[in-house]
Amino acid sequence: MKLQDKAVILTGASLGLGKEIAKYLVMEGANISICSRGKQNLDRAVSELKSLKDKNQKIFSYEADVSKESDVCAFVDFSISNLGSVDVLINNAGIYGPKGNVDIVDIDTWIQTFNINLLGTLLMCKKVIPEFKKKGKGKIINLSGGGATSPLPGLSAYAATKAAVVRLTETLSLELKENNIFVNAIAPGALNTRLLDEVLDDGKDKVPAEFYEKSLKQKESGGTPLSVGAKLCVYLASDESDGITGKLISAVWDDWKNLHKHLKELDSDIYTLRRIIPEDRGITLETGMKE
Repeated sequence: MKLQDKAVILTGASLGLGKEIAKYLVMEGANISICSRGKQNLDRAVSELKSLKDKNQKIFSYEADVSKESDVCAFVDFSISNLGSVDVLINNAGIYGPKGNVDIVDIDTWIQTFNINLLGTLLMCKKVIPEFKKKGKGKIINLSGGGATSPLPGLSAYAATKAAVVRLTETLSLELKENNIFVNAIAPGALNTRLLDEVLDDGKDKVPAEFYEKSLKQKESGGTPLSVGAKLCVYLASDESDGITGKLISAVWDDWKNLHKHLKELDSDIYTLRRIIPEDRGITLETGMKE
């Protein structure tokens, strides 16, 4: 098994992709500690996970809101105390946030999206990184998504925070490279989860018609299987991916199973967010600027 005896901390694991990631972690031999804000769903997830584990595997859960530093500290301390250590951190907790154009959205809800999606990721990293430094190694996997690589009218909070998660990932990867700590972000694909249901339930008048129709088709087609993103998380959590860092990797479009064979090529700006200049598109603009 790829993650035999590894200790993994995972946020937002009671439903959807988070729970699927937890399942694959357990099936690959990991000991895990998970959190979410809802105890009922968390308890249900733990029950499912325990049915998959070997007798010696450890599964712990903790009710926590990652946007609150006190909750994050308590959750991480609880996890390390029970797991004995931590090898991998997976930041999955996230929400879509308010829907509608910027001039009409509720600012408090927008800020809460920032607090969960971005600040929550930062707080978890900040708390776990010292533990990784003590061990001399570690893995951080941050969940990003389509909102990071293209504009999403009507979902500004989600798009902005997910783009920020990628830039945070890139920055941390450089800060921590000498510590043998590898940090990556993943885009799991178009998933049929509660986030999609939110758009279909109340988004028709708040998101562009094209996006709404695309969401309807996604619902009908089944979307990207949750297992695709979960398997990518397993790969990045495993020793096989050592050396890969600072990348935004698509679970659907990238040949991630073979990335470890191309570490030299990855020492570049591929799989990153960068500014596009005219020359990148074969265009020369006369700007009129003078030296």
